[in-house]
Amino acid sequence: MVERLWAGWRAAYLEDLDTDRSAMPSPGAGQSLFESILASGRPDDETFILWRGEHCFSLLNLYPYTTGHVLVLPNRAVRDLEELDAETAAELWSAVRDAVVAVKAAYRPDGVNVGANLGRAAGAGIPDHLHVHVLPRWLGDTNFTMTVAETRVIPESLQLTWRKLRDTWPD
Repeated sequence: MVERLWAGWRAAYLEDLDTDRSAMPSPGAGQSLFESILASGRPDDETFILWRGEHCFSLLNLYPYTTGHVLVLPNRAVRDLEELDAETAAELWSAVRDAVVAVKAAYRPDGVNVGANLGRAAGAGIPDHLHVHVLPRWLGDTNFTMTVAETRVIPESLQLTWRKLRDTWPD
């Protein structure tokens, strides 16, 4: 007998996917994708920016590994940690800490992954703009769907995730 995995929200998500992609600004000349999102002038609830600092900002991953997947990054594109000046590095790690606090408050996970993929060989999907991933993890969150079908089910919309994390982001 065939088992069914019902995810009724998924159809609306897929219908909106093309809209969501077109809503994100294309990188301008000399800008990284993240710089163009930051400079777009669009409201934070459309770009999923969670926090803005003097040197860094945070936003949701548009293609999350799991619900609550946050990116923290400098405002200007740099490839490597050693390219950050002292002020930007300090603000980046302070914002990573705040992202962990928000993720824990919003989702009460069993653990949190924090990491950066530096360079394409390390798995960086956007290697020209350093970013730190912060994502909640639960015991048993890798299941048959991920293992066998290489598919993740994300149970809530990015809009709801954005609201939850904005509400729990430290002031």
